[in-house]
Amino acid sequence: MYSSITEKQQVLMLFLTEIILIVLIGTMMTYGPEADSTLLKNHTGTDKLKQLKKPDEDSLRIYPMYQDIHVMIWIGFGFLMTFLKRYSLSAVGLTFLVGAILVQVALICDGVMKMKLGNKAYLSLESLLNADVAVATPLISMGAILGKVTYMQLIFMGIVELIMFTINMYIGVHLFMAVDAGGSMFVHVFGAYFGLAVSFVFGMKERPKEHELEGSSYQSDIFAMIGTLFLWLFWPSFNSATLTGDDQQRAIINTLLSISASCVITFVVSALVSNNKFNMVHVQNSTLAGGVAIGTAAGMMCKPVGALIIGALSGIISVLGYKYLTPIIQRRLHIHDTCGVHNLHGMPGVLAALFGALMAGLASEASYDYSLYEIFPARAPNSEKVISEMRDNYGISPGFNRTAYEQAGYQLLSLAVTFGISIISGLITGLLLRTSTCGWVTDEKKFDDQFVWELEEESQDESSRKNRKNDTHTNDQIVMGHF
Repeated sequence: MYSSITEKQQVLMLFLTEIILIVLIGTMMTYGPEADSTLLKNHTGTDKLKQLKKPDEDSLRIYPMYQDIHVMIWIGFGFLMTFLKRYSLSAVGLTFLVGAILVQVALICDGVMKMKLGNKAYLSLESLLNADVAVATPLISMGAILGKVTYMQLIFMGIVELIMFTINMYIGVHLFMAVDAGGSMFVHVFGAYFGLAVSFVFGMKERPKEHELEGSSYQSDIFAMIGTLFLWLFWPSFNSATLTGDDQQRAIINTLLSISASCVITFVVSALVSNNKFNMVHVQNSTLAGGVAIGTAAGMMCKPVGALIIGALSGIISVLGYKYLTPIIQRRLHIHDTCGVHNLHGMPGVLAALFGALMAGLASEASYDYSLYEIFPARAPNSEKVISEMRDNYGISPGFNRTAYEQAGYQLLSLAVTFGISIISGLITGLLLRTSTCGWVTDEKKFDDQFVWELEEESQDESSRKNRKNDTHTNDQIVMGHF
């Protein structure tokens, strides 16, 4: 199957990768205070000497949200990519494999950022949640090159991408103090343009052309709709999981309104550009664009009508992107985008970043009261005289006393840096993948499960051929179809 290394060598590379992850997690990480059985606050019940107390804040409150995102990553993303008629097993199976590997890598990356000198990094439900959100980034990139690479290429790409994703998150969140509740900038924009940059490098080596197995079938489109529906249902959790209180409730409301509007508008625009009939590619993907487009401003006071408008706009640009922009990008830039991640994650993510910057520029204490400084920590006053009352009454820490326009500027700066890091690191990763160290899929073996999986139908066909060859007697059994 591969031009440089054998299938067995790939399996050994996969095994070695997991061994390395076991060693790294074993030496670098331990249970966080919330999960440590030696701490008194984690015990419940009674003791002979005293009553043991439950923790003041139940860390398990985020578990339902964590499970929702878990479903999105492995079922939503996996089944969404089953639209290829001969690559459905790989879409689900490789998402399962790549996700399981990369969630461990994401935990390590998150732990390294939070590790204190001389201590191990802590593992908690919050770190698991952050890891799941991070894994969405390389799975988005996977959609741009689906069917054209080996599983070890996907894993290698994902490891490099998660490292760069973590660096970009640190710059955006900790240095620029940008707000991106649903990860539209740091997850969707980064994942889309990283994947497109890798695909661009692949197009330099082998100009993309139409492939006979690249289309869908009736059954594969139905399976892909399973992924769409799971993602659509759970997207409010993705955008609100890291928030609390009224911010979280607003994020859930805004996301539901936005994604509902994008769903309806997608059907409308799809019919208008497709001879008054609905197109399954649009319905499977563009109906989700509203969830991406509201992500950055999900927890902000954008008003219900604002969420509906941004969702409708995202549905329009996504469908038009699939219809008109994708063919132009493939023809002129040689960027082959298998799943159309530019239209579902890239453009709606940019729209989300611009909308988030607008809402940051309009945010005022009159609209948010003191919660303004919880949503935008950098806007909190830095004067001890002014901040003391807020700290005592609301737990607000000193910030940088930014104005609304300065915060909007940092939001846009984070978008620009995300563009730069994702594209440059994607190009470099693509060049590394071109060396065929992790294998290479030839043109005639793209988009075909039979070169990755043992298929039951092929085994049955081969067995029946052997039986017919060895059987010299007439078969008197009546075929079931004749009944």
